[in-house]
Amino acid sequence: MDKSHVYAKGRTLAIMFAALGLILTAGSEVRMVRAQSNSAASLSDSELMAEFRRVEVASVSDALEQITGKRMYMTHRMQPIFTAKFAGFARTVQLKKDEGNKDPEALTGMLQAIDQGSTDSVYVMVLEDGDDIAGMGGLMGTAMAARGYAGAVIDGGVRDVAYLRKIGFPVFATGIVPSTSVHHYRFAGAQIPLVCNGVPVNPGDIVVADSDGVAVVPRAQAQPVLSLAQQMDFKEHSMYAVIEQLKSIVEAVKKFGRL
Repeated sequence: MDKSHVYAKGRTLAIMFAALGLILTAGSEVRMVRAQSNSAASLSDSELMAEFRRVEVASVSDALEQITGKRMYMTHRMQPIFTAKFAGFARTVQLKKDEGNKDPEALTGMLQAIDQGSTDSVYVMVLEDGDDIAGMGGLMGTAMAARGYAGAVIDGGVRDVAYLRKIGFPVFATGIVPSTSVHHYRFAGAQIPLVCNGVPVNPGDIVVADSDGVAVVPRAQAQPVLSLAQQMDFKEHSMYAVIEQLKSIVEAVKKFGRL
């Protein structure tokens, strides 16, 4: 008797049953996520943030587009100084150009804004034409880390990168430069609406960041975006094994309805 034929047939059946099991599990898990989302409105701020830290920014971005119909992710120019993942509530700061100013108080409001933040804050700064100006460095990063900030997102430059890496404080910025904002910029407001790297950010919005980039979730839509992103995450993670077993992305997409 040709045992190789029996083994091949048995292996095929095993793969089919394994794939079916994953599909059934995925269906039950998605139903569970939907049931959990019904009680999402009762999540505290800290619980909500913990959940956002578990989902991938790509899923959050997709969920935002489906729910809001808008692009709420920052461009490829917004890069991390080291691989990091974080989520937190936006604490916004705006700097305006004021070349050659000698005012010792020109940036005091920026420093005060940092000291008013706390755990789960994300410092979101926009510098007017600031690609080649460092909006923050080691001193500001140390203060944010000491106060429990989740991270910082700078529409402009960052410096003292070696030190920020040493203390493990995550920063996304549009560039790394050695320059200073002192004598070049003036504080223009904190906790105000901004447009950071093309994305509207309001104080208290949820900023999520990982290796794929940065996205901004309007606070009022946090619950539905989180629930949908969780479902997307589970489907995608379940699909990896099915694709490997069936050796077909076409069949996996048909079964899960997710790409």
